[in-house]
Amino acid sequence: MERGVYAVGRPELSRDGQMMAAVLACGPEAWISHETGGELLRVRRREPGPMEVSVPVGTTRRRPGIRIHRRERHDEHTVTERDGIPVTTVPALMVDMAPRWPRAHLEAAINQADALDLLDPEAMRRALDAFVGQPGVKVVRDLLDGATFLLTDSELERRFLSLVRSAGLSDPQTQRYVSSHRVDFVWPELGLVVETDSLRYHRTPFQQRKDVERDQAHRARGLVPVRFTQYQVRRKREHVLAGLADGARMAEAARDLRRTG
Repeated sequence: MERGVYAVGRPELSRDGQMMAAVLACGPEAWISHETGGELLRVRRREPGPMEVSVPVGTTRRRPGIRIHRRERHDEHTVTERDGIPVTTVPALMVDMAPRWPRAHLEAAINQADALDLLDPEAMRRALDAFVGQPGVKVVRDLLDGATFLLTDSELERRFLSLVRSAGLSDPQTQRYVSSHRVDFVWPELGLVVETDSLRYHRTPFQQRKDVERDQAHRARGLVPVRFTQYQVRRKREHVLAGLADGARMAEAARDLRRTG
Protein backbone atom coordinates (compact mmCIF):
# COMPACT_ATOMS: atom_id res chain seq x y z
CA MET A 1 0.00 0.00 0.00
CA GLU A 2 1.00 3.63 -0.41
CA ARG A 3 2.10 5.57 2.62
CA GLY A 4 -0.96 6.85 4.46
CA VAL A 5 -3.35 4.60 2.49
CA TYR A 6 -4.69 1.44 4.09
CA ALA A 7 -6.69 -1.55 2.83
CA VAL A 8 -8.76 -3.00 5.64
CA GLY A 9 -9.46 -6.73 5.46
CA ARG A 10 -7.72 -7.14 2.10
CA PRO A 11 -4.40 -9.02 2.28
CA GLU A 12 -3.79 -8.49 -1.45
CA LEU A 13 -4.94 -5.67 -3.67
CA SER A 14 -6.23 -6.16 -7.20
CA ARG A 15 -4.75 -4.05 -9.98
CA ASP A 16 -7.74 -1.71 -9.75
CA GLY A 17 -7.16 -1.51 -6.01
CA GLN A 18 -3.55 -0.54 -6.61
CA MET A 19 -4.72 2.22 -8.95
CA MET A 20 -7.16 3.53 -6.38
CA ALA A 21 -4.41 3.49 -3.75
CA ALA A 22 -2.15 5.49 -6.08
CA VAL A 23 -4.87 8.09 -6.60
CA LEU A 24 -5.52 8.42 -2.86
CA ALA A 25 -1.81 8.73 -2.17
CA CYS A 26 -1.50 11.63 -4.64
CA GLY A 27 -4.25 13.81 -3.23
CA PRO A 28 -8.00 14.46 -3.40
CA GLU A 29 -7.97 15.73 -7.01
CA ALA A 30 -5.63 13.11 -8.47
CA TRP A 31 -6.66 10.79 -11.30
CA ILE A 32 -5.22 7.84 -13.22
CA SER A 33 -3.88 8.94 -16.61
CA HIS A 34 -1.59 8.24 -19.57
CA GLU A 35 -0.49 4.60 -19.98
CA THR A 36 -2.22 3.52 -16.76
CA GLY A 37 -5.37 5.35 -17.86
CA GLY A 38 -5.43 3.30 -21.05
CA GLU A 39 -5.16 0.16 -18.96
CA LEU A 40 -7.99 1.16 -16.61
CA LEU A 41 -10.25 2.13 -19.50
CA ARG A 42 -9.50 -1.29 -21.05
CA VAL A 43 -8.31 0.20 -24.33
CA ARG A 44 -4.67 -0.75 -23.72
CA ARG A 45 -2.97 -3.75 -22.15
CA ARG A 46 -0.83 -3.26 -19.08
CA GLU A 47 2.68 -2.10 -19.94
CA PRO A 48 5.76 -2.30 -17.71
CA GLY A 49 6.69 0.85 -15.87
CA PRO A 50 5.49 3.03 -13.01
CA MET A 51 1.83 3.80 -12.47
CA GLU A 52 0.91 7.18 -13.97
CA VAL A 53 -1.26 9.70 -12.13
CA SER A 54 -2.19 13.30 -12.96
CA VAL A 55 -2.68 16.06 -10.40
CA PRO A 56 -3.56 19.77 -10.69
CA VAL A 57 -0.72 22.24 -11.08
CA GLY A 58 0.49 23.34 -7.66
CA THR A 59 0.33 19.89 -6.11
CA THR A 60 3.76 19.18 -4.65
CA ARG A 61 3.24 15.61 -3.53
CA ARG A 62 5.71 12.95 -4.77
CA ARG A 63 5.37 9.18 -4.38
CA PRO A 64 7.95 6.47 -5.13
CA GLY A 65 6.84 4.15 -7.91
CA ILE A 66 4.32 6.69 -9.28
CA ARG A 67 4.95 8.95 -12.24
CA ILE A 68 3.10 12.19 -11.55
CA HIS A 69 1.95 14.59 -14.27
CA ARG A 70 0.94 18.12 -13.23
CA ARG A 71 -1.93 19.44 -15.31
CA GLU A 72 -3.50 22.84 -15.90
CA ARG A 73 -7.01 21.42 -16.24
CA HIS A 74 -9.18 19.30 -13.98
CA ASP A 75 -12.71 19.26 -15.40
CA GLU A 76 -15.24 17.13 -17.26
CA HIS A 77 -13.10 17.26 -20.40
CA THR A 78 -10.12 15.67 -18.68
CA VAL A 79 -11.46 13.51 -15.83
CA THR A 80 -14.16 10.85 -15.66
CA GLU A 81 -14.63 7.73 -13.52
CA ARG A 82 -14.28 4.01 -14.14
CA ASP A 83 -15.30 1.46 -11.47
CA GLY A 84 -15.21 4.22 -8.88
CA ILE A 85 -11.67 5.30 -9.79
CA PRO A 86 -11.00 8.82 -11.16
CA VAL A 87 -9.44 8.38 -14.59
CA THR A 88 -8.60 10.40 -17.67
CA THR A 89 -11.29 10.77 -20.33
CA VAL A 90 -10.87 8.94 -23.62
CA PRO A 91 -10.16 12.14 -25.66
CA ALA A 92 -7.65 13.36 -23.05
CA LEU A 93 -5.96 9.95 -23.09
CA MET A 94 -5.60 9.94 -26.87
CA VAL A 95 -4.21 13.48 -26.93
CA ASP A 96 -1.75 12.67 -24.13
CA MET A 97 -0.55 9.46 -25.73
CA ALA A 98 -0.47 10.52 -29.40
CA PRO A 99 3.15 11.75 -29.12
CA ARG A 100 4.17 8.57 -27.28
CA TRP A 101 2.32 5.71 -28.98
CA PRO A 102 3.01 4.57 -32.55
CA ARG A 103 0.14 5.46 -34.88
CA ALA A 104 -0.99 1.81 -35.09
CA HIS A 105 -1.25 1.59 -31.29
CA LEU A 106 -3.18 4.85 -31.12
CA GLU A 107 -5.59 3.68 -33.81
CA ALA A 108 -6.08 0.35 -32.01
CA ALA A 109 -6.88 2.18 -28.76
CA ILE A 110 -9.42 4.42 -30.51
CA ASN A 111 -11.04 1.39 -32.16
CA GLN A 112 -11.22 -0.37 -28.80
CA ALA A 113 -12.82 2.69 -27.16
CA ASP A 114 -15.37 2.70 -29.96
CA ALA A 115 -16.01 -1.05 -29.58
CA LEU A 116 -16.55 -0.60 -25.83
CA ASP A 117 -18.99 2.27 -26.50
CA LEU A 118 -16.84 4.63 -24.45
CA LEU A 119 -16.90 7.24 -27.22
CA ASP A 120 -17.56 6.98 -30.95
CA PRO A 121 -15.13 8.55 -33.45
CA GLU A 122 -17.43 11.44 -34.37
CA ALA A 123 -17.95 12.47 -30.72
CA MET A 124 -14.24 12.10 -30.06
CA ARG A 125 -13.48 14.34 -33.04
CA ARG A 126 -15.71 17.06 -31.56
CA ALA A 127 -14.22 16.63 -28.10
CA LEU A 128 -10.76 17.52 -29.41
CA ASP A 129 -11.83 21.18 -29.50
CA ALA A 130 -11.29 21.25 -25.73
CA PHE A 131 -7.59 20.43 -26.18
CA VAL A 132 -6.57 22.90 -28.89
CA GLY A 133 -2.89 23.76 -28.64
CA GLN A 134 -1.77 20.43 -27.18
CA PRO A 135 0.80 18.53 -29.29
CA GLY A 136 -1.25 15.36 -29.72
CA VAL A 137 -4.41 17.01 -31.08
CA LYS A 138 -3.36 17.14 -34.73
CA VAL A 139 -2.24 13.50 -34.74
CA VAL A 140 -5.56 12.30 -33.27
CA ARG A 141 -7.61 14.59 -35.50
CA ASP A 142 -5.85 13.39 -38.66
CA LEU A 143 -6.39 9.78 -37.63
CA LEU A 144 -10.08 10.36 -36.88
CA ASP A 145 -10.71 12.14 -40.18
CA GLY A 146 -10.90 8.79 -41.93
CA ALA A 147 -13.73 7.69 -39.63
CA THR A 148 -15.76 10.91 -39.50
CA PHE A 149 -15.19 12.55 -42.88
CA LEU A 150 -18.42 13.22 -44.78
CA LEU A 151 -18.87 14.86 -48.19
CA THR A 152 -22.07 16.51 -49.32
CA ASP A 153 -23.85 14.69 -52.14
CA SER A 154 -22.71 17.26 -54.72
CA GLU A 155 -19.08 17.26 -53.50
CA LEU A 156 -19.01 13.47 -53.46
CA GLU A 157 -20.43 13.18 -56.98
CA ARG A 158 -18.00 15.78 -58.36
CA ARG A 159 -14.94 14.14 -56.80
CA PHE A 160 -16.00 10.62 -57.69
CA LEU A 161 -16.84 11.44 -61.33
CA SER A 162 -13.38 12.94 -61.72
CA LEU A 163 -11.89 9.62 -60.61
CA VAL A 164 -14.25 7.67 -62.88
CA ARG A 165 -13.04 9.62 -65.92
CA SER A 166 -9.41 9.11 -64.90
CA ALA A 167 -10.13 5.37 -64.78
CA GLY A 168 -11.42 5.52 -68.36
CA LEU A 169 -15.02 4.66 -67.48
CA SER A 170 -18.15 6.34 -68.80
CA ASP A 171 -20.16 8.48 -66.40
CA PRO A 172 -22.43 6.34 -64.19
CA GLN A 173 -26.05 6.87 -63.30
CA THR A 174 -26.41 8.28 -59.78
CA GLN A 175 -28.90 7.69 -56.97
CA ARG A 176 -30.85 4.96 -58.78
CA TYR A 177 -32.72 1.97 -57.38
CA VAL A 178 -30.97 -1.34 -58.10
CA SER A 179 -32.02 -4.68 -56.56
CA SER A 180 -34.64 -2.72 -54.56
CA HIS A 181 -31.89 -0.56 -53.00
CA ARG A 182 -30.95 3.02 -53.70
CA VAL A 183 -27.32 3.06 -54.81
CA ASP A 184 -24.83 5.88 -55.20
CA PHE A 185 -23.42 5.01 -58.65
CA VAL A 186 -24.31 2.33 -61.21
CA TRP A 187 -23.20 1.35 -64.72
CA PRO A 188 -26.19 -0.68 -66.03
CA GLU A 189 -24.33 -1.61 -69.22
CA LEU A 190 -21.45 -3.04 -67.18
CA GLY A 191 -23.37 -4.41 -64.23
CA LEU A 192 -21.15 -2.45 -61.83
CA VAL A 193 -22.49 -0.85 -58.64
CA VAL A 194 -20.41 1.48 -56.45
CA GLU A 195 -21.36 2.63 -52.96
CA THR A 196 -19.43 5.40 -51.19
CA ASP A 197 -19.84 4.98 -47.46
CA SER A 198 -19.31 7.42 -44.65
CA LEU A 199 -18.05 5.49 -41.62
CA ARG A 200 -20.23 7.84 -39.59
CA TYR A 201 -23.22 5.84 -40.81
CA HIS A 202 -21.63 2.46 -41.49
CA ARG A 203 -19.89 1.68 -38.20
CA THR A 204 -22.70 -0.14 -36.36
CA PRO A 205 -23.25 -3.92 -36.62
CA PHE A 206 -26.80 -3.24 -37.85
CA GLN A 207 -25.66 -1.04 -40.72
CA GLN A 208 -22.82 -3.40 -41.60
CA ARG A 209 -25.33 -6.25 -41.82
CA LYS A 210 -27.54 -4.16 -44.10
CA ASP A 211 -24.54 -3.40 -46.31
CA VAL A 212 -23.79 -7.12 -46.64
CA GLU A 213 -27.42 -7.83 -47.54
CA ARG A 214 -27.37 -5.10 -50.21
CA ASP A 215 -24.19 -6.51 -51.75
CA GLN A 216 -25.66 -10.02 -51.69
CA ALA A 217 -28.80 -8.78 -53.46
CA HIS A 218 -26.66 -7.20 -56.19
CA ARG A 219 -24.59 -10.36 -56.66
CA ALA A 220 -27.75 -12.47 -56.89
CA ARG A 221 -28.65 -10.39 -59.96
CA GLY A 222 -25.22 -10.91 -61.48
CA LEU A 223 -23.99 -7.42 -60.59
CA VAL A 224 -20.57 -6.55 -59.12
CA PRO A 225 -20.76 -4.33 -56.00
CA VAL A 226 -17.73 -2.23 -54.97
CA ARG A 227 -17.44 -0.05 -51.85
CA PHE A 228 -15.23 2.89 -51.03
CA THR A 229 -15.31 5.21 -48.06
CA GLN A 230 -15.87 8.88 -48.73
CA TYR A 231 -12.49 9.52 -47.14
CA GLN A 232 -10.90 7.27 -49.77
CA VAL A 233 -12.67 9.19 -52.52
CA ARG A 234 -11.11 12.37 -51.20
CA ARG A 235 -7.67 11.23 -50.05
CA LYS A 236 -6.86 7.80 -51.58
CA ARG A 237 -7.00 8.48 -55.32
CA GLU A 238 -4.78 5.57 -56.43
CA HIS A 239 -6.66 3.11 -54.23
CA VAL A 240 -10.00 4.16 -55.73
CA LEU A 241 -8.66 4.08 -59.30
CA ALA A 242 -7.32 0.55 -58.77
CA GLY A 243 -10.61 -0.54 -57.19
CA LEU A 244 -12.62 0.88 -60.08
CA ALA A 245 -10.41 -0.90 -62.61
CA ASP A 246 -10.74 -4.21 -60.75
CA GLY A 247 -14.50 -3.77 -60.42
CA ALA A 248 -14.89 -2.98 -64.12
CA ARG A 249 -12.87 -6.08 -65.10
CA MET A 250 -14.96 -8.31 -62.85
CA ALA A 251 -18.18 -6.79 -64.17
CA GLU A 252 -17.10 -7.32 -67.79
CA ALA A 253 -16.13 -10.93 -67.04
CA ALA A 254 -19.49 -11.55 -65.39
CA ARG A 255 -21.30 -9.96 -68.35
CA ASP A 256 -19.40 -12.11 -70.84
CA LEU A 257 -20.16 -15.21 -68.79
CA ARG A 258 -23.88 -14.41 -68.85
CA ARG A 259 -23.78 -13.95 -72.61
CA THR A 260 -22.02 -17.26 -73.26
CA GLY A 261 -23.98 -19.12 -70.61
